[in-house]
Amino acid sequence: MRPDRPLLYRVAGKAIFLLAFTLFLILFYYNGEIWLRAVLLYLSAAAWARTLVTQLPLARSVVRRFVAGESIDEALSASQVLNQQGMLVTLDYLGESVNNRDEAFIARDEILRLLDRIYQSGVQANVSVKLSQLGIKIDPDLARESVRQILSRAQQYENRIRLDMEESALVDSTLGLYRWLRDEAGFHNVGVVIQAYLYRSEADVRRLVEEGAWVRLCKGAYAEPPELAFPVKADTDANYVKLMEMLLSQTARQNGVYLGVATHDEKMIAAAKAYSQQEQIPLDQFEFQMLYGIRPEMQQALVAEGYRVRVYVPYGTAWYPYFMRRLAERPANLWFFISNFLRR
Repeated sequence: MRPDRPLLYRVAGKAIFLLAFTLFLILFYYNGEIWLRAVLLYLSAAAWARTLVTQLPLARSVVRRFVAGESIDEALSASQVLNQQGMLVTLDYLGESVNNRDEAFIARDEILRLLDRIYQSGVQANVSVKLSQLGIKIDPDLARESVRQILSRAQQYENRIRLDMEESALVDSTLGLYRWLRDEAGFHNVGVVIQAYLYRSEADVRRLVEEGAWVRLCKGAYAEPPELAFPVKADTDANYVKLMEMLLSQTARQNGVYLGVATHDEKMIAAAKAYSQQEQIPLDQFEFQMLYGIRPEMQQALVAEGYRVRVYVPYGTAWYPYFMRRLAERPANLWFFISNFLRR
């Protein structure tokens, strides 16, 4: 009788995985969460790892917890459910660091279609874009023209576009393009992201407060050297609270700053609540922002308390880098992935 080869492959695959995972746990025990995060961030940019993981049927099924699907229809369907639960949405067509102009044009056209569909569907959602997906590393003028077209389309629909922040090498070019779009091109529907783990972010926030910017504040999810970013989580947390208070200050609000407090960290959420209550800030003058599929019970609890909540909903086929950074941000996400693997 011939053996069931697919079954043997599955058993062998799990055995290899368990051995590798055991070694991984040993290394994690001796090196801690900083090491774990560094490894996962390395894997997020490793071509060989991307090829390996994206070919696993399991990975595609598990990633659906964090990614709404591959099409605009799936993204809008997930957004409608969130709207019905009292939450706003930011939609993100996944992709970054394109290699040629054609890929950049494909991304631009998809985002334009997405804006059309948001308007037609009536979904309460804005859109976030990555400049590397629009070709800023190939040609800054290419990205600038594409973003200009995207903002023009969004403006027609009274919608907004936020420029995502990527690795530190793109911070100056992202902020520079943001200011050109707003101050020279005259777009008032553009916002930007600040990452609390970068040392420079306090100075950047001071200027954004003066300018009355629309800001999403997150901790940061890229691998950065200790010369540029806080290597210890506690220091990033402390800076996050400092920047959050700057962006919620009376001066900031008088200047027109609107803040998205982007975090799943209960301590950061508690700090934002405490500061807003201390300063008697109306609940419609800021919002909490969280990622699709991560701590949905907390999202619903905040809505029940009367806070504005916006969920960042990604979609598309280029999910691998996004997925790996979500694992790096929160170890519980990694355990979720592993437990689903072992149940197969």
